[in-house]
Amino acid sequence: MFQLTVLYGKPQDPAAFDRYYQETHAPLAQKFPGLRGYTASKPQALNPKETVPYLVADLYFEDAASFQAALQSAEGQAAAADVRNFATGGITLMAGEVQVYNPVSLS
Repeated sequence: MFQLTVLYGKPQDPAAFDRYYQETHAPLAQKFPGLRGYTASKPQALNPKETVPYLVADLYFEDAASFQAALQSAEGQAAAADVRNFATGGITLMAGEVQVYNPVSLS
């Protein structure tokens, strides 16, 4: 599995960001060809002195080739172009292979 992670910085207007993300951007991203899963979360720092992203989006693809194809698709280009319409806090993109570790049963 291959994962794209998008870290969104704190926007100038959080309410406007949330509305736009939920109503416009997320539906665009959900149209990526080959998308296997998509999550978004608003993390909270465990240490109040640390800064965390405003929102973290994780998109999952079968493999790196599927991810690249999605980025190059019309849907991928539309979603990428849309970021400038709402992400006033900036973004950081990361991508890579996912290794899933199952929890070990202690019983």
